Amino acid sequence: MLKSIRINIQKKSLKERFLLVLGILFFLVYLVLGLFIIFMKNFPLDMSPAYRIAFGILLIAYASFRFFRIINDNNN
Repeated sequence: MLKSIRINIQKKSLKERFLLVLGILFFLVYLVLGLFIIFMKNFPLDMSPAYRIAFGILLIAYASFRFFRIINDNNN
């Protein structure tokens, strides 16, 4: 599987590779931001802990959605 992903990335144009890297970067940004919002003790915005955890989970769910879209687009 890893070999097929490597070959598939090599077939992509420079623009497609750049968009793939950008997609992976934003996946990581949303994932880290969601974890940061959930586990940060001194959060700068005045939010109740329940809303903060819900917002963090929403960001992590969106990050996983983006990850599966990247994987599906990479297989094509």
